[in-house]
Amino acid sequence: MEPACRKDKQKQKDTPNRGERAKQKSAQQELKQRQRAEIYALNKVMTELEQQQFEAFCKQMQPQAE
Repeated sequence: MEPACRKDKQKQKDTPNRGERAKQKSAQQELKQRQRAEIYALNKVMTELEQQQFEAFCKQMQPQAE
């Protein structure tokens, strides 16, 4: 009888851990998604800045070519 009681106690202990693990996994996924969105936003800003700098460089070089 004792081993059956132990299994029941183990199941009771595992249940909160599973819920906690699910919360942690969900939180990890949300963090990952947020970081990805931030990276895309930063990439967009950097690309725009690079384009502006390139256009300024082209304008600067244009009078010298003529």
